[in-house]
Amino acid sequence: MSVNGNRNRDLYHQTTAGDTETNENTPLLTNGSVPTRAKGASFSSSVFNLMNAIMGSGTLGLSYAMANTGIVGFSILLVVVSSLAAFSVHLLLKLCDQTGIKSYEGLGERALQKPGKIVVGMAIVIQNIGAMSSYLFILKSELPAAINSFLSPDNTGNAWYEDGRLLVIIVTLCVVLPLALLPKIGFLGYTSSLAVLFMMYFVVVTVVKKWSIPCPLPHNVTTLSGAFQISNSSDSDCTPKLFVFSSKSAYAIPTMAFSFLCHTAILPIYCELDRPTKSRMQNVTNVSISLSLILYVIAAVFGYLTFYAHVNSELLLSYDAYIPRDIMVMTVRLAILLSVLLTVPLIHFPARKAVILLLCGGRPFSWLIYIMTTLIILGVVLLMAIFVPDISHVFGIVGSTTSSCLLFVFPGIFYLKISSRPLSSFDSIAAVFLVVFGLIMGIISFSVIVITWAQSS
Repeated sequence: MSVNGNRNRDLYHQTTAGDTETNENTPLLTNGSVPTRAKGASFSSSVFNLMNAIMGSGTLGLSYAMANTGIVGFSILLVVVSSLAAFSVHLLLKLCDQTGIKSYEGLGERALQKPGKIVVGMAIVIQNIGAMSSYLFILKSELPAAINSFLSPDNTGNAWYEDGRLLVIIVTLCVVLPLALLPKIGFLGYTSSLAVLFMMYFVVVTVVKKWSIPCPLPHNVTTLSGAFQISNSSDSDCTPKLFVFSSKSAYAIPTMAFSFLCHTAILPIYCELDRPTKSRMQNVTNVSISLSLILYVIAAVFGYLTFYAHVNSELLLSYDAYIPRDIMVMTVRLAILLSVLLTVPLIHFPARKAVILLLCGGRPFSWLIYIMTTLIILGVVLLMAIFVPDISHVFGIVGSTTSSCLLFVFPGIFYLKISSRPLSSFDSIAAVFLVVFGLIMGIISFSVIVITWAQSS
């Protein structure tokens, strides 16, 4: 675009004052001027980054969600949640083009003044710290078992690699920290491609192992850790259920919402995309969510059809119970751990960005602040992963509140407050639905988690 800054500002005021829609092929603007920028991240690199932000530990829990909702019920809910996630991204990108604002926190400030910026920033920080802590918690719990599975069963003792706390400190310092210090999120495209390939391998293993475990399930089994279990499976358990309704069904939608929460990474990826236009970034989003949806459905269906109602909340534990020390399961466990490990730096990027925006505002970039913020956030995450004995309840509550807000509530409210479109337009009606759906989902899931927690206590 060869126009001066004043003309850009005039065009911007005409667009926001009237009801003219922004051209979806117009590059992202920044404060009314088009800065000179280096070549950005490629389309494929952006897709891998976004898929890595979408697919995480949620992949392991979707078979359990299907067991508690049924194949048809699960499929309908997953398609609805993924469609709403894609639409809420559409609203964010539309607001980004209309206002020239390129951060989630900035949109919050534009819609709700300074309180909006603070609320959104805190939600991003809490959500991402909780997610990173849960990932490192998984590494602390599973990495020693993964290493032991490749060693001799007779190998006993207190070796250093059997200490999960020591291992998580080592991998954080040697892998997570160097990747988290990279200045641009686009640089993580290579590690994200590896993480996505690991997830695809996990999906392939769930398909292959469907025919390795008979149904009804064996009655007496021994897990990898040596624990003895008794399975009460019968012929009737080998019939897939189309619809299931129980108290555990309330956990399905929060699990799905968390599985598609990528909104904190959307705008950073958009800003670094080569030739960043709304239509191009929307294509990145649609491709990423569609591919993730396909992988999610395949993993969930074949995981469920392997164990039916006896599927564990973490799918890999189910395989450990019936085919311990299986080579493919052992390698897929390692692949999942590597995928989770490579996802942590990607989640760290928007968390650090939110902290710097909240504390430093529009100050010039400082490497000292950048490095100190990185170290502090990783320090907090590492402490939580090491010393919190059971992070599931905390993570469940954080996920049921911040996930629903970032995925549904905030995009809808921001669009209704910022956009000049009439309330009777399709986008405005859909934004109202997003807000209502997000609030209902968040309240119900939060209540169920608290009640279940209280009853178990």
